[in-house]
Amino acid sequence: MQFSDAEGGTLDLVAQDGPVLINLWATWCAPCVVEMPQLDALAGELEGEVRVITISQDVRGAEVVTPFFAQKGFARLEPWLDPDAQLSAQFTPEGLLPLTILFNAQGKEVLRVAGGYEWDSPEAIATIRKALAQN
Repeated sequence: MQFSDAEGGTLDLVAQDGPVLINLWATWCAPCVVEMPQLDALAGELEGEVRVITISQDVRGAEVVTPFFAQKGFARLEPWLDPDAQLSAQFTPEGLLPLTILFNAQGKEVLRVAGGYEWDSPEAIATIRKALAQN
């Protein structure tokens, strides 16, 4: 599956080499908005170990995501867009957001968290590292 950003850059999830933490979120989702700075911090903490990818499920795409990112000034997160909600349809047909899924280097799902979570906590970092070590 490929996704783009507002500038036309593309992201191919299948082509990722190494572990990937994917977070499905939307600007209208209060727990999602709370998690975004935490995910930005997590990306820094796990740099070189896990790539943190946030993919917006906002139907209005860049129209709402670009100003959100500009306002928040994230250091590591990139504004990937999925306005057709392909990933939501695949991973959470009921539409529950946020949804975060950790894939190991072989592309196998090793952890899934539905709903809000404190991603920059020592517990979260330990849980991610443990999930990757076991798989």
